Amino acid sequence: MQIVSNTPLVGENDPELVAKKFFEQIGYLSKGSDPDIPFKIFNDFFIKHPNKAWYVEEISTKLSISKPTVYRHLNKLKGFDILEEVQVLDETTKHNKKAYRLRYGNIQKAWNFVEAHLKVAIENYGKTVEHLQTLVEKQRKDAK
Repeated sequence: MQIVSNTPLVGENDPELVAKKFFEQIGYLSKGSDPDIPFKIFNDFFIKHPNKAWYVEEISTKLSISKPTVYRHLNKLKGFDILEEVQVLDETTKHNKKAYRLRYGNIQKAWNFVEAHLKVAIENYGKTVEHLQTLVEKQRKDAK
């Protein structure tokens, strides 16, 4: 995930435009590459149907793309902690099958989860920097 200085998009009324810009800001959509597939995966499946768990095969079939492409984008979203992997009973096979859904069935709640993880990560970076500074000062002191 990338963190960039930005202005909240609260003046925009088109949810797809807000979603697209937001996904660019956090690094899910790469500037310079075709954003259609990753945008459709997240917007058309998880934003528009936040409580549904989706099988990779469903997404692959509906978008006419390969399963590895779907997995690549789902793994990126899982890495952001926005999606979660769940086991769902497949009615055809009567076996549990891996599916993906928007965490908590709500983009705002999912984002709160992301923020909590980011806060912990930033705090840990701070502790590492503090430790590094201590080591550098000790090394300088020992060198004198």
